[in-house]
Formats: sequence, structure tokens, C-alpha cells
Amino acid sequence: QLQFVESGGGWVQPGGSLRLSCTASGDTLEHYAIGWFRQAPGKEREAISCITNRGGNAKYADSVKGRFTISRDNTKNTVFLQMNSLRPEDTAIYYCAARNTLIGQAMCVASSETAILTEDFDSWGQGTQVTVSP
Repeated sequence: QLQFVESGGGWVQPGGSLRLSCTASGDTLEHYAIGWFRQAPGKEREAISCITNRGGNAKYADSVKGRFTISRDNTKNTVFLQMNSLRPEDTAIYYCAARNTLIGQAMCVASSETAILTEDFDSWGQGTQVTVSP
């Protein structure tokens, strides 16, 4: 069974950067599209990025486009989220989750109108806290 461990979170000042990692075990990561999501206190979990199983395509939420970059290294069973120009509103718990490519990964293609939905992903990790404040 696929399981994830997220890491790399912490405290950073506005304008700073963090790099999150999502390391998988239990299955081969190449079988899955991977999404990054976040949940701020009192708010619903939201999708922020998604990458196809071999890294050829990615999509970003408008709120992070141009600041965050998703990437993956399937040889290390790890997906990354490079976060630059961080803002206080980026403060949240960040999660990764998977979608088996057998059921499609169109939502991870930038040109696709298919939305990235939390209910379309599973095998959620425990999350890593990101706090952006002066």
C-alpha cells in the first residue's frame, strides 16, 4: 500500500523559500500522479499543484503560479515542491497524495480544464507545517 511522508516544512519570513519533499513507500511512484494540497486553519483543504507520473506535465493553482514549482524524482520515489516568494497566506499544513494513472491524470496537465479535486486523490501523508510570518 502506498504511503507518504512529507518533510521540509518550517517557519520562514515573508519572501523566503522552502522546499518540501514527499517520499513514498509501498509501491512504485511512477504508477501515480501526485498532488500537493494545503489546509489553513479554519479553511478547507485546497489543491495547489499536481504532476503527472513521469513529470512531463504539471498544473498549479492561480494562488501559487509563478512562485511554486513541483517536480519529481521517481528513482528516489520522491516528489518536491519548491516554494519561493512565500507570503503569510501560504501558512498551512501541506500534504501530498496520489492518483493511480490507471484512472487518469488529466487534471495534472496544465492545458486541461479538469480541476484538481481532493476527492480524486488518496494515500494522504500526515502533512508538514509551513508558517510564513515576520
